[in-house]
Amino acid sequence: MSSLSASSPHKTHEVAVSVRNLGLTYTTAIDKRPTLKARAKALGRGSKQTRVVRALDDVNLDVNYGQVLGVIGTNGAGKSSLMRCIAGILPPSQGRIEVNGSVSTLLALGVGFNPSMSGRDNVYLGGLAAGMTRDEITGHFDEIAEFSELGDAIDAPMRTYSSGMFARLAFSVAATVRPDILIIDEALSTGDAKFKEKSLNRIKELRSDDRALILVSHAMKTLRETCNDVAWLHKGKIVQRGEPNQVIDAYQKFLDLGKSAAIDEDV
Repeated sequence: MSSLSASSPHKTHEVAVSVRNLGLTYTTAIDKRPTLKARAKALGRGSKQTRVVRALDDVNLDVNYGQVLGVIGTNGAGKSSLMRCIAGILPPSQGRIEVNGSVSTLLALGVGFNPSMSGRDNVYLGGLAAGMTRDEITGHFDEIAEFSELGDAIDAPMRTYSSGMFARLAFSVAATVRPDILIIDEALSTGDAKFKEKSLNRIKELRSDDRALILVSHAMKTLRETCNDVAWLHKGKIVQRGEPNQVIDAYQKFLDLGKSAAIDEDV
């Protein structure tokens, strides 16, 4: 059984997120062209071919206030699944998650936004989803709009936005809310270099406050500069966790890429 709980006030070094024996299993259709014989057998059984995927396997993880945790791993390692479980978006198959504080997530560009609505309306939508009141959003709106650098496009329908514009607005809302716990999954990999730098600086500002940050990224240089802790996830399990340079070096050695500039830079 899984559970989510929240409480206030907190202090640096107190636990913000506690994950215990977390497991996530789901069933997916097998994506391959079946032979005529296989089709006949499937037809006879009256069912489709499926396979069970163990996305997370007995994960234990604590994130304290004052920590900036980077989460690394190859595609399919379970990083995004873990973040969605922590955020309460995915119900775990087993285990327990305890969250002590307010959570703001930037898990995928545009998730939670309504493309038919304007950027302005989506600021309110995103803010309400993050637990802000309408008055609070109004009080922060100018700050959000200025940070996003969208100009007059803030009043255009979001279906007209590029992926970079989506990223700007989504990040601006998530970072301006200034939550106790901020989860960012690959958001910094989209957008131009100038906005990436601006976003990274905002994260560093948030890092100095009494909150917990979790960053999922393939941008090793960003994680080295920003995090004070890194967890390496592989096939749904935590392989290693500790000092960023040590864990990232081990991960890169595992990938047989060493200090390659291609993986060390934001790509």
